[in-house]
Amino acid sequence: MKNHTILMPALFLMLFPAVTIGEDFLGAPVVPHIRTIQKTETRLEILSDLTHDDALAFYREALREEEDIKFRDWKDATYIEDDGNREWHSVTISKEGKEGTEVVITKDSWTWIIGTLILRYVGVFVVLLLLFLGLKISGAFISRAIAKMDVKKDGS
Repeated sequence: MKNHTILMPALFLMLFPAVTIGEDFLGAPVVPHIRTIQKTETRLEILSDLTHDDALAFYREALREEEDIKFRDWKDATYIEDDGNREWHSVTISKEGKEGTEVVITKDSWTWIIGTLILRYVGVFVVLLLLFLGLKISGAFISRAIAKMDVKKDGS
């Protein structure tokens, strides 16, 4: 009897970390109770028996200590994005699953990185162009106003 009272807690403590760690994909945690739809090196699509809110609560808890994580609430899904240097890029949790909640985990890709950099690069020049045009237009109005004031002074 004494052996069982010592053996059971010891066995539980040895197995407990394996139960709590769970599965992951590219370092991103994967919700429990899943059916895999598609799995490649860069993308994991799964269906979970959890509701959207339960899956979102799972990810909020799992990523609670992580930095550079953004949660975005969209109409059809919740989008969790990593703005850091993790191997995974985003987790999308669908809101309107008929057979379950669809969760998609994607890998960070160079096309997304380069596209973001190009968009920012072009955006800076668009903003500078708009500022330049605004300065040219306001400069033209001010020049005309000063020219009219000079004509009035000379004519008086």
